[in-house]
Amino acid sequence: MAFVAGKNLVPNPAAGITALEIGTCLSYKAPYTWGMTEGAHPSKRALRAELRERRRIMTSVERDTAAEGLFHQLVALTERYDATRIACYLSTGDEPTTRKFLEWAHEHAITAILPVSREDGLMDWIPFAPGSESLDSAGMPTPVGGTLGPIALAEVDVIFVPAAGVSSSGMRLGWGRGYYDRALGSLNNAAPVYAVVYDHEVLEEVPSEPHDQRVDAVVTPTRSMRCDGSAL
Repeated sequence: MAFVAGKNLVPNPAAGITALEIGTCLSYKAPYTWGMTEGAHPSKRALRAELRERRRIMTSVERDTAAEGLFHQLVALTERYDATRIACYLSTGDEPTTRKFLEWAHEHAITAILPVSREDGLMDWIPFAPGSESLDSAGMPTPVGGTLGPIALAEVDVIFVPAAGVSSSGMRLGWGRGYYDRALGSLNNAAPVYAVVYDHEVLEEVPSEPHDQRVDAVVTPTRSMRCDGSAL
């Protein structure tokens, strides 16, 4: 079933509807193209706008509940993989928050590398440490510290990436700049990749293009799920 704007594919978080059950995840990853940029895909734009609005209208209670639940899910996954080095992101605005989790990781001597967008469309990485933040070339918050190159992503135990939404088969919908598609498309390690989203952002299907990259699993404030439906 293809996405059709306005056809209630995105449940209202206030209605208490949880994510759909995860189905079968395809192992195929689309060929990666250097220098690719996303065109004006109308169904992607419509879905992103709807998802952005759903985030905006979440109540403070819903946000607080989601933040606490997500923190525990992220901690549990990190411990499950016995991870000593992870990739994550500094949440901002209406994004599912990662900040409490990053502080926990730092306190437990777990290195968390965070992305720094470059003008050439790639991402460098900086280890997280509580303190000052700056903005990268895309206007996103980053920690202040020594910069690691793109290859640093291949040296982590688990990867947590932001997303606007994700399909039940693991297709990630980003925000259109392509940074994570480029990073994941060039990745050549066995670290599992988790999309971090709210429960209502796990959808039956999302529009995709050949350069879009799938994730291995999804983590929400209430559960963690492999895309092939197997238990964690």
